[in-house]
Amino acid sequence: MTNLNDLAHTHDDDDMSGDGIPGRGSMPGDGADSTPAPDALMAALKAANNPAALFGARPCTAADDEDAEASDDAENRNDNDSADSDNHASDSHHHRFDVDTFLAGLDAIYDKHRAGQDAEAYLQQAMTDAENAGDNAGLLTVLNETMGFYRSQGRHEDNQWIVQRALELGIRMGIAGSEAWTTTLVNAATAMRSSRQYDQAEDLYCQALDNAKTTYGPRDRRLAALHNNLSMLYSETNRLGEARDQLVQAMGILEDSGADRHTDPDIASTYVNLALVELELWHEACKNEAAGRSEANAQSPAVLLDQADDDAQHALTIYDEGDLTHSAHYASALAAAAQVRFMHGAFADAAALYGKALDVIAECYGTDTEYYRTTSENLQAAKDALAEQSASAAHAADRATQGQHDARPNRRHDSKRNIPKDSADLKPEITGLQLARRTWTEFGKPLIAERYPEYQGRIAAGLVGHGSECYGFDDLLSRDHDFGPGFCLWLTDEDYERIGERLQADYDALPERFLGFGPRQTTPRAQGAGKRVGVFRIGDFFESLTGYRQAPSANHPHEWLMLDEATLATATNGQVFADPLGAFSKTRQGFKLMPDDVRLSLISRRLGMISQAGQYNLPRMLRRGDGSAAWLSISEFTDAVSSLVFLINTPVSAGYAPYCKWRFAALRRLSARMGTRLAGICEQLERVLRISGDACYGESAQSRDAADEIKTLIDSMCSDIVAELQREGLTHSNERFLEWQRPHVEAHIVSDAACLHSI
Repeated sequence: MTNLNDLAHTHDDDDMSGDGIPGRGSMPGDGADSTPAPDALMAALKAANNPAALFGARPCTAADDEDAEASDDAENRNDNDSADSDNHASDSHHHRFDVDTFLAGLDAIYDKHRAGQDAEAYLQQAMTDAENAGDNAGLLTVLNETMGFYRSQGRHEDNQWIVQRALELGIRMGIAGSEAWTTTLVNAATAMRSSRQYDQAEDLYCQALDNAKTTYGPRDRRLAALHNNLSMLYSETNRLGEARDQLVQAMGILEDSGADRHTDPDIASTYVNLALVELELWHEACKNEAAGRSEANAQSPAVLLDQADDDAQHALTIYDEGDLTHSAHYASALAAAAQVRFMHGAFADAAALYGKALDVIAECYGTDTEYYRTTSENLQAAKDALAEQSASAAHAADRATQGQHDARPNRRHDSKRNIPKDSADLKPEITGLQLARRTWTEFGKPLIAERYPEYQGRIAAGLVGHGSECYGFDDLLSRDHDFGPGFCLWLTDEDYERIGERLQADYDALPERFLGFGPRQTTPRAQGAGKRVGVFRIGDFFESLTGYRQAPSANHPHEWLMLDEATLATATNGQVFADPLGAFSKTRQGFKLMPDDVRLSLISRRLGMISQAGQYNLPRMLRRGDGSAAWLSISEFTDAVSSLVFLINTPVSAGYAPYCKWRFAALRRLSARMGTRLAGICEQLERVLRISGDACYGESAQSRDAADEIKTLIDSMCSDIVAELQREGLTHSNERFLEWQRPHVEAHIVSDAACLHSI
């Protein structure tokens, strides 16, 4: 699961979440000549604790830091506004820049949830106005606000200029030793942390802590926020013990500050961060335990997971009791709780929590954000895990109760099922998808961070395409071909042109063996252009699977009809482990969004085949004694009915019916999922197949009994299909011969394209 530690950090950096208000923007610069090299700038920052020595400027006095308020937003903003109260006097001929008006306008944009649409232009104009007014303190306020915008939007490269301008401006103003300087250092450090420039970020955080010793009291809530921020850096650099220590310090400061621990949002955010760090510690403890490593005084994985669960639930309780559930931070708490429940194996709880988080993110940020896409992927992962769990439970229950159904007609025929007694022994301890995700986490992700840091926000990773492991159906038998450590990296065309070949070479140099698997043995058709793992252009990847670089337009239904369901299943299966840019997921989602006119046309065609093969031809072939023709009719009927179940449940929700090898594995998983329409058909179809041998080739009495049962089962399935069509509003007819239902279904097709109408 993706770590959502920074999911919804939406206040200024004295907030316990550690991140700033989301938004975006840019600002006019002073020109390249005014920009010192990064090392020179860092040296100046370190010396800025004695600005008089560098610039002959005085440190700010207490009078410069008036009006420090308790509210999160007011603290940082008032600090910046008062940082250089004398700088207006010499520029009285300029128009005045009103910081209070600027902040009120910005808050109004946030309150209306219009940040994505309106904030960028607003911030640009504010920077221009502050510069024209010669108001350095006002400009510093705007720059601090802008840092939060760029950071939350993932525009880290753009943010580097804003950070540099803010730090240079603070040094020129001589504000070291003031609260405004602490605030600016914290915001700059957090921006650097978000862009994964950890050394510079840690240096800036430490400077902020040193500065805070003279500007914050020991119970100042902003000091707790600073410890929270530093904890995030330690967590992201895998210094988990230090990360938890920082959070414990933050919690102690908050509790000493007199905060109401039952309703305080900062305490809630700290609980969230503690839960996430404990989840990381749990993961490390699990790895150590599996490797036989033990550390003195180390907590067990079970204890750490329970602690994470408790802390996540504490956070949710605070949000509920404090009536804070419309805060963007609530999404972070929900996502953290979902992650913990997922690791507990409580997939239904995880899915419900991720669903709530999506609602809050949509309300606060909109749906076209990395936060929303990441949470959507995690929700789908929870749903997939729940479906697999339900299917396994159903299978176990079925095996446990097989002896209780002897009263069912012709149960004796079940003895002919060709299922080996040791089939349960084929279940792997780790699936191909799990192995791919672990390989990405252990090798791929660090590779990108180390050698392609500027592309970390642009490269998608996962496993999609051909192979049983992409569906989650692989077992021990599947490992005899095209199996082993590996994953896919997907790049835009422009990024591939820049780094594609080099990244492929680095990918090829990764360890071939991992967790006891490998090297990967590939069949001839899984090599070259048909490779299943490695580095791909997004368009090339989908074109190799479907013939299309992106999904056909809804205005070209004939192209959709040329794509069979097994092909579409291959293009939309698997899991996406990371997609910060969203380009791969957007393309993949396009293939899931089959136009409804196309879906209805296919439903009509499946109804026609069900009636033709199952209701009409099958009984006639059995009467003629042509068992082979009857067997083929059963095959056509089964294929059409199983396809119909996926189409009725809609591809965007249920996926597509895969090719024959995995058709029933997918149908069982879908049928075990809560809320699935026509969920009972899978069992009926499997019963038809079990007794079809007797019906087609058995002795006369045995054949008649089996044929009668098949007819009963087909009638039952067709009745269920008609009832579902009625529930969907696709028909008002009670006719059970499904050919006569087709006109009713096709009447709902809006397009007049001839290819969509088959009657």
